[in-house]
Amino acid sequence: MPLALRFAIGSDVGRRRSGNQDSALAGKRLLVVADGMGGHAHGELASSLTVAAFAAMDEALPDDLRELDLTGALVEGIEDAANRLDAGARRDPGSRGMGTTVVALLFDDARIGILHIGDSRIYRLRDGRLTRITHDHTVVQALVDEGRITPEEAAMHPRRSVLLRALQAGNDPDPEVWDDTAVLGDRYLLCSDGATAVLDDELLHQLLSGGDRTPADVVDAVIALANEGGGPDNITCIVADAVEGDDDAAVEPVFAGAAAGASEAV
Repeated sequence: MPLALRFAIGSDVGRRRSGNQDSALAGKRLLVVADGMGGHAHGELASSLTVAAFAAMDEALPDDLRELDLTGALVEGIEDAANRLDAGARRDPGSRGMGTTVVALLFDDARIGILHIGDSRIYRLRDGRLTRITHDHTVVQALVDEGRITPEEAAMHPRRSVLLRALQAGNDPDPEVWDDTAVLGDRYLLCSDGATAVLDDELLHQLLSGGDRTPADVVDAVIALANEGGGPDNITCIVADAVEGDDDAAVEPVFAGAAAGASEAV
């Protein structure tokens, strides 16, 4: 029997923001989290336009993905998103600085295409071991990589949110993309930095590895604990389990955050 996704998705404004600039999408084969930037309204626009572009990409794909280049499809999705951001900036010159992080997974049975730009993250829990499978595109991560600061110092660094790469209006997208393989029982977490700014990898491991916790339980716990820790930013996450399932089962995509109320995401 092929692998299928059992997922849950959630987004919360947090304790210190007046609006939600995060957007997310979860469906039977595509998972996306985007954390917008560029001011309140412009961040919402950037993330929701980006999620809308990936949703349109997914809708245009054939039902059978066995011959499809998954990473190529994701690159087409982010290129469409870049075009939508550029068009939005032309309509509203004040939004020219808007942009967003993006993490995305495209599944076809055991095959996975992965795309990443910015500091939103993807984690995988396999056989009890948690692996962060993305590498933050930030100033502090570069300092850690160079051995100039420790990961513990990076967590408290005043420039920890400064991005080196993002999807931004007026710039060509430069994401990382690669292929991977899922196995039965894998659990994936996609999240914005509103979660990881508060919850470290050890705590995320504990939340994800609870054997009796459903994806919805974990999503609820991540949001609740991030808010208990101060909720300094919007908090968005998707948890998805690789399970045995009917690949032909109808699963409607679910939108969250700014994309949930955006007409572009329909």
